[in-house]
Amino acid sequence: MRVAWAGDGHWTAEVCELELADDGLVAAGTQLGADPHPYRATYELDARGDWITRRLRVRANGALLDLRHDGAGHWDGHPELDGALDCDLAYSPLTNLMPIRRHALHERAGTFDHLMAWVSLPDLQVHLSPQRYTHQRPGVVRFSGEGFEADIEVDAYGLVTYYPQISRRVADTSEP
Repeated sequence: MRVAWAGDGHWTAEVCELELADDGLVAAGTQLGADPHPYRATYELDARGDWITRRLRVRANGALLDLRHDGAGHWDGHPELDGALDCDLAYSPLTNLMPIRRHALHERAGTFDHLMAWVSLPDLQVHLSPQRYTHQRPGVVRFSGEGFEADIEVDAYGLVTYYPQISRRVADTSEP
């Protein structure tokens, strides 16, 4: 499946190709942005096995970040990220999928707190980010974290269709 998003409130564009399975996904994509300066970032994401990030590899403006996770909360070479199960790539609606799908929040009630390994673009700096995901109704999940809150609209697979102030899905090729 190929999905494209456009920024909502700031200039970004993202296209990714992904394979969804019952227990996770594999994806590769490109994000373009203009703030704080023009950038192009490419990424590869592996979140197979209980919708937990195993690896995120990001290239931006000549730099490379390669995060590897053991599936139990430990990141190779990044002890400051211990406890985080997932990554959150700045402005990417794709990385909201893992916590939503792991708890089926696009379908049923629940509230879950997560620690995320948040990756900023284009500088590829990483820090722990506490985030909360709450089912509002089928197809709508509230995100809150670090002083920001939004009701994210998702499709039947949990993929973002509209994320206020972040992105709006503009195209997709087919069902997974």
